[in-house]
Amino acid sequence: MRCPPAGAAARWSVVTEKDHPPPRSRRAAALLPDLAPWRSSADFRRMWCAGAVTVFGSFLTLVAVPFQLKELTGSTLAVGAVGAVEIVPLIVFGLYGGALADSMDRRKLIVWTEAALGLLSVLLLINTLLPNPLIWPLYVIVAATSALTGLQRPALDSIVPRIVPHDQLPAASALNALRWQVGAIAGPALAGVLLAYAGLRWAYAIDAVTYAVSVALSVRLAPSPASHDAEKPSLRGIWEGARYAWNRKELLGTYAIDVTAMLFAFPMAIFPFLADDLDAPWSLGLMYAALPAGSCMVSLTSGWTSRVHRHGRAVLFAAAAWGLAMTAAGWVPNAWLVLLCLAAAGACDMVSGIFRSAMWNQTIPDELRGRLAGIELLSYSVGPQLGQVRSGGMAAVTSVRTSVWAGGLLCFAGVAALALALPKLLAYDARTNEHAVRMRAARGAQPETATAA
Repeated sequence: MRCPPAGAAARWSVVTEKDHPPPRSRRAAALLPDLAPWRSSADFRRMWCAGAVTVFGSFLTLVAVPFQLKELTGSTLAVGAVGAVEIVPLIVFGLYGGALADSMDRRKLIVWTEAALGLLSVLLLINTLLPNPLIWPLYVIVAATSALTGLQRPALDSIVPRIVPHDQLPAASALNALRWQVGAIAGPALAGVLLAYAGLRWAYAIDAVTYAVSVALSVRLAPSPASHDAEKPSLRGIWEGARYAWNRKELLGTYAIDVTAMLFAFPMAIFPFLADDLDAPWSLGLMYAALPAGSCMVSLTSGWTSRVHRHGRAVLFAAAAWGLAMTAAGWVPNAWLVLLCLAAAGACDMVSGIFRSAMWNQTIPDELRGRLAGIELLSYSVGPQLGQVRSGGMAAVTSVRTSVWAGGLLCFAGVAALALALPKLLAYDARTNEHAVRMRAARGAQPETATAA
């Protein structure tokens, strides 16, 4: 049985100051994360908790694999090759995973890929327990993990609009981002302790356990079957999704903005050299943590996002500010100021991400959402990979600091050019956009699937 809407019980209760807090309390509450998706949808709660434990465990492995390769080979090239074996499976299976998410039960796809990812963590553990751990399985497992992530991520992204009310989708994006940010900070921190005092096997073992917990939660999700007229995955179906994205210039703009920002202003690959250039080797770990820390601050104060309707402008302004923050990070001479700039950049990236996600979730038809989620996966995954190459190459030709600040300026210029080239992105308004209006009407005409429990 469905529970009454949030706040309905107040009709039968005594009105107190808690029900109507003073203006200052209301202003403070407006900055806090909007928990409406958590309250209204049991499936969202299950997905959020499953994702939280999985993200935490995945970051343990993210640190452990390069560390193990370094210990086994002593080669920076061998460690760097991890990124090379990830990119192709992610592209191929990301596109196929999008088509698959539109043609089958999304819950089943999520559960089976999550179980397979857990099995890969077990294989990493077994390899580590060998008297002489092998090197080649690490690359095979990393490539397989990338492929499974490509298959799963479109289903994860495209199931959210089915389980969360239409007007709560920006809040859901912020809550999901907060889950990732906590894992991005806590996971590597624990990984460092485990690798120093307990060993690799514990990192892999904990990761495998988190997948078991996630599967147990995911199987309790409500079925999410394909549309009745869904076609089997095919190149024609993938092309149909790409053509839809091309014809939606405001969507095309969100992809272009994200790729531009990451290509020109994502210098994470040269953080070790930047720390040395600042004569502050102690700051290296903090540099990696600064970006998710800045993002986390936005998520923790994201209540205001539900009152923003011009999502396209928010995406453009946030991406431009990301570029300026990176420019400042390349200019300032003090390590603490660099960390502050990186945190500011992370906050800007989070703002851009919230409203990009809101535009995707609130305007894309359900029958195309999986394929478009596959395209989205490429836009926010390939960009950082290219950014690593750009930053390292420019640093080799010029200098580390020049690579950082020049990349930030190129990002700002690129965003400005895209704003001029894509006026529909700048004009996008969630209240009046024809696609958003159509999806809102369609959701209103369907039985509500987001239930409280």
